[in-house]
Order: sequence, then structure tokens, then C-alpha cells
Amino acid sequence: MPIHLPLLIVYSALLVAFGLWVGRRVRSAEGFFVAERGLGPGLLFATLLAANIGAGSTVGAAGLGYRDGFAAWWWVGAAGIGSLIQAFWIGPRMRRVAAEHGLKTVGDYLELRFGASVRVVVAGLLWLGTLAILAGQLIAMSTLLTAIAGTPKWVGCLLGGVVVSLYFAAGGLLSSAWVNVVQLAVMILGFALALPAAFMTIGGWSAVAAGVPQDPAYWSVWENGASGWMYLALLGPAFIVSPGLLQKIFGARDARAVRLGVGLNAVALLAFAIVPPFMGIMARAAHPDLPNAELALPMLLVHDVPAILGALGLAALFSAEVSTADAILFMLSTSLSQDLYRRWMRPRATDQQVLRVARLASVTGGALGIALALMAETIIGTLSFFYSVLGVTLFVPIVGGLLMRRLGRREVLAAIGGGVVTMLALQLGALDGRPGWLTPALVGLAVSVVGALVALQLTIARKASRE
Repeated sequence: MPIHLPLLIVYSALLVAFGLWVGRRVRSAEGFFVAERGLGPGLLFATLLAANIGAGSTVGAAGLGYRDGFAAWWWVGAAGIGSLIQAFWIGPRMRRVAAEHGLKTVGDYLELRFGASVRVVVAGLLWLGTLAILAGQLIAMSTLLTAIAGTPKWVGCLLGGVVVSLYFAAGGLLSSAWVNVVQLAVMILGFALALPAAFMTIGGWSAVAAGVPQDPAYWSVWENGASGWMYLALLGPAFIVSPGLLQKIFGARDARAVRLGVGLNAVALLAFAIVPPFMGIMARAAHPDLPNAELALPMLLVHDVPAILGALGLAALFSAEVSTADAILFMLSTSLSQDLYRRWMRPRATDQQVLRVARLASVTGGALGIALALMAETIIGTLSFFYSVLGVTLFVPIVGGLLMRRLGRREVLAAIGGGVVTMLALQLGALDGRPGWLTPALVGLAVSVVGALVALQLTIARKASRE
């Protein structure tokens, strides 16, 4: 048996044990949801960056680099640009509102600003999208184990789902934040050592350049194939308004912690964005005939670096996938327990009852994610769907809600309805002849914004006519 698999199993057990140990301190819903609002900039930076570097940012981005070259930089780079806006504009404002009103979830904010109907609509849409991105992380874990030991898909999905469900259910945001520190350290060390080792093994720059498609577009950072600047419309808004990220920000100690922690996370994403595409390009040179581009990074780490460095690199990949999966469970469990259970099913539920439901929702969400992962096909496909739903659904309610006092329930529902219907229609094949840059996410977001503005003007005109 190769060394990679036993080390990965031991590492998984250590993550679970550490998460359970930290989780002993969490005895209230406030602690589970927002870590008693005590996260400083360092812990906030670690938990955000670990959440943001996931399956899409590693296995998926390397697969895009394998296929399209350096234009794949935009997959993670767009997330970094969105995070900069979150750090200095949206994040501090949302944290202030959350602290002033005791908000624990983005659903709490939506109801405070627009009413219960908007909260229900958004929660329903995000539950669907959340399961899709959780499935994407679990697919990546199964891809990893398949490359290491040839295990069937269900083994990796089950292992990843069990690991993240156990440690997250123990302590929510607090367990997640501290486990993320460990995962981030492993990620940084793993990629820092594996990248130069693979580069030397393959034969340096001359071997890489000779082994990839001899097309100048392959080296373009701006656009090639399906990759390029158009990812900005797909990922930028999602990383500004993601409930999983904003709810971590709700746990920040103060506005300075938000600006510093989220800002450093954005800078790190912009720098890291080139690493997975370049490793995918190296894999293209070393393994030009892979049946699935998303195997590029696992294959590189298993076959093209010394075994111990490969094991560390694979642990870094596993860390990336699990850390993002716990952010997804964070969104799902807090929404189900706070938006559904406490808001509609049992408004008088005690703090301990809500905490039990949040933990149960974590385990249930993990099980549903495993089931969906077994049916889904690709990582990038599931993540693209999630980010499209996220941006189209939440951009207007959150950004518009902070900046436009006149924006109300009707305008937000018009924005969500028009944007989601348009995005889904394009996803299902409407306007197949459109240019490649005119993505479903971009068109859906544009329709959402225009729908809100048109509805707002109609509301203003109606009020004026009554006067």
C-alpha cells in the first residue's frame, strides 16, 4: 500500500479529534453560530482563507489550467477581487449591523431589512445551491483517493463527509476556525514544497513548455477556452455576499478585525491564484492524455514528487476540500436551525434546543451532500451552479440593502425572481448561440439588478400618483 493513503487517514483522524476537543467549549447557539463574536484578525484570516481555498480552487483550478493554461488564474483571482470588496466595503458594514441587532445568520439580516418572505425565498434557493457545492468538495475528495489508491468514488465521498460533519457538529464556527488554522498551515507547507519538487522532476521550464499545446493562447492570462476574465461575473459577487463568509464575519471582534482579516485573505487568494493553474500546466506536460482534467493535480502529486512530499501535498488538497466543506455545512446548519426551526417551527425554542438542531442539521447536511456527490459528475460543474445561484440570489438584497434605503421587499423579490429564472433558462440551453463571455451568471446578475431598479421606479411612481 502506498504511504499516501495511511497518512491521509491518520491526518483525518487528527482533524476530527482536534475539532471535537475544541467543540467541548461550545455550549450555546451564540457560540456555535458566531463564536461569541470574539474572532480576531488572525483567526478570521485563517478560517476565511481555508474556506476559500477548496476543491474548486485547487483540483478544479488545476484542471482548468491543464485544459486552458494560465487563463485559469481568474477562477481564484476573481474570488480574491470579490474578497477585497468584502473586506473594505460590505464586510465591516454587515458586521456592524449584525452586532447591533444580535444577528446570527444572513437570513436574520434579510428578515430585518426586507421581511420574512424574502428570508424564506432566499433560504430555499440557498439550500439547493449549498448541497451542490458540498457535493463538489466531496467529489474532489473521492478524486483524490481514486488517484492515490484506486478506491471507488463512494469511499472518498464517505470519508470526507464523515470527517467534516463530526468536527463541525461538535463546535460550529469555533471548531471550524481552529481546525482551519491547522488545515491552512498544512496547505501552505504542502503547496510550497510540492510545486518546486514537481517542477524539477518534470525537467524544468523547457520540458513544461515543450509538453503543452503549442498555441500562444494557452499562455494568455486574459482568456482561453472557457477560462478567463468572465469568471469575475461568476465568482466576484458570490465572494462578496456568500452567507458562509459573511456569517464568519459576524463572529469578528470588531471592524478592524474584518478589514485586516478579510483583506489579508484577499491578498493571499490573489497570490495563490497562479499556483493551481501552473501545477495543472505541469501535469499537462507530464501526463498529456488524462481522461479527466480534474485528475491533473492528484496525478502530479502521486507520480511526480517524492512520496513524502506527495503525501504532504495530498494532505494539503484534502485540507482545502474539507475546510471549504465545513464552511458549506456552516451555511446549511445555521440556516436550517435559525431560519427554519427557530423562525417558523418553534419560535419559543430554547437556546439548547436550537443548538441541538444545528448539530443535527450538520450531520444531515453531510449525509445529503454525500448522496448528491455520488450522483454528480464534475467539481467545476457543481461549483459553477452554486456560485451562479449565490450571486444572482444575494447580490441585490445584501449590497442594495446596505446602500439603498428605498429598496424594499417587492423590489428584492423581483430581482431574485428575474435573475434566477434567467440564469436557469440559460443553464438549460436557452440562447445557445450567445458569445462565450455572456455567461448565465453574468446575464442573471444583470437582469437581477435591472429588475430591482425597474421595480423601484414603479413603486416610486405609484406612490407619487397617490399623492
